[in-house]
Amino acid sequence: MSDNKPEFCPDCDGITRRDFLKAVGGVTVAAAAGVPVFATARPAAAAPKPGSQESLVTHLYGTLSPEQKSAVCFDWGHKKRLQVDNNWFIVPQTIGEFYKPEQQALISDIFKSAHSEEWIAKRLQQMKDDAGAFDKYCIAIFGEPGSGKFELVMTGRHMTMRVDGDSNAGVALGGPHFYGHAVAGNEKPDHPGNVYWYQALRANDVYKALDGKQREKALLLGPIPADNPSVLITGRREGLPVADMTKDQQDLVGKVLGDLLAPMNRADAGEARKYIDANGGVKSLSMSFYKQQDLGDDGVWDVWRLDGPTMSWYFRGAPHVHTWVWIGEKPLTTAPPNSRAA
Repeated sequence: MSDNKPEFCPDCDGITRRDFLKAVGGVTVAAAAGVPVFATARPAAAAPKPGSQESLVTHLYGTLSPEQKSAVCFDWGHKKRLQVDNNWFIVPQTIGEFYKPEQQALISDIFKSAHSEEWIAKRLQQMKDDAGAFDKYCIAIFGEPGSGKFELVMTGRHMTMRVDGDSNAGVALGGPHFYGHAVAGNEKPDHPGNVYWYQALRANDVYKALDGKQREKALLLGPIPADNPSVLITGRREGLPVADMTKDQQDLVGKVLGDLLAPMNRADAGEARKYIDANGGVKSLSMSFYKQQDLGDDGVWDVWRLDGPTMSWYFRGAPHVHTWVWIGEKPLTTAPPNSRAA
C-alpha cells in the first residue's frame, strides 16, 4: 500500500467513558477528555452532557452550513464509515480550507479529546512531519450527533481515527484504527524522532527476556503480514503465547500493552483493557516478531505484533511506522474495507 496521496479526492482502570467525562467536566484544548470507542448505547433522546465529546461534535455539527453538511456529513450506514487506510482522505475538504476558524477550533478540541494530555503535542508533531500541519487532514461525520449513533472520522497521512461519543457498543477506539509516522520515508534503524518507536523498543524488551527456545517460537522467518486491513482479523495463534512465558516476561508484555495504549485518553484505554481482560487478559495474547525487514540487521525487530482472541495490534516499523489496530468485545472475522473499496 502506497504512502502517496490517493486519487480519491481521489495503567488503565477500566472506568467507563461516561464516568470519565463526568469526572473531567468540560473538554478544553489542554484537558483531553474521552473519544473513539464503542461502549454502551444510550437512548437516542438523551441530551449530550456539557463538555463531553458528544457535545463538542454536536456543537460542531450545529455550526455547519447546509452546503458543508452535504459535503462532509453522511448517514450512519454509509460505506465509508468503517473504511481504514494508511493514507487517505475520507472527503476532499481539508480542515484548513473548508472550515471557519471557530469550526477549526472545535475540530482541534475534538481531536485533542481523543488523546492523553501528554500525547497531544507528540501527535501534532507526527501530523506536521507527515502532512505539514493538522489542518491538512480532513473529517467526516456519520449519523446525527445528539440524536443517536454518530461517529466523527479523521483521516490523512498515517491516520484513521474515530470519535463516537459512546454511541455504539462492542468496539474500542471506534472501530478499525490506524496510526503511523515517517520522519523520513526510509528511516534509520534507530528511528530518530519517530514518536512511536518507543513502542517497538518496549516490545523488543520482551524478546530480550526470552530464552532460546522461546525466541525460536516468537521469531517468524516467513514474510511479514500484508500492510492492509486484513491484518486486523483476530484470532491468530502465531508466535509465542504469553501464557507460555514466565511471570516476569508476562509483566513485560503488560508494559508493552500499557505503552500501546498510552497515547489514548484514559477512558478509551480503559475500555480497550476491559475488552482484552474480558477475553482472557494478557495471558490470552500471543506475541510475534519478524526477522524480515530488520533495518540495519541489528536484531532489534522493527516488525512485530500482539494478538488476542478479539484483538490485533500490528506494528510495522520498516521503512517507517505503520500500525493497524482492532480491539473489540467479539472476534473480527472479516477485514474492514480500505479506502480503495468500491
